[in-house]
Amino acid sequence: MKLSMLLWLASVLPQPIADQTCLATTVYLEARSESINGQMAVAEVALRRRERGQWGDTVCKVVTAPHQFAITMTPGSFELNNLDAFGKAWKIAGESISNWQLPLAQRRLLVPHADHFATVAIAPAWSLNRASTTIGEHRFYAVN
Repeated sequence: MKLSMLLWLASVLPQPIADQTCLATTVYLEARSESINGQMAVAEVALRRRERGQWGDTVCKVVTAPHQFAITMTPGSFELNNLDAFGKAWKIAGESISNWQLPLAQRRLLVPHADHFATVAIAPAWSLNRASTTIGEHRFYAVN
């Protein structure tokens, strides 16, 4: 399925399915080759941002905020054609959303306080002199 079609579907789906669709798409684009923990950490960053409200009050608004996640920098014609990887991302998204509905003290957190991440191959200006946690090919940072 093309990214543009998936995003359109998310725009007409009811909550919470819309948010799971957007989160699964983000996990797929950002971390489909990563471990379960790496994928869950990416989802955790998006959910933390939604909770803080700085980038939007839904997961879809958070992950489609300009230049924040791969979903906005990937052409709409991109084909999400690895169905196994998308199925895994869908499951991770659902589990992450369920985990995030728990009281803070009961949540399983992999990257506490992290609200940004980048691949280990790059060092964005905002990441300089900040502590990070590395999971797979991503470094996770608490920037805000």
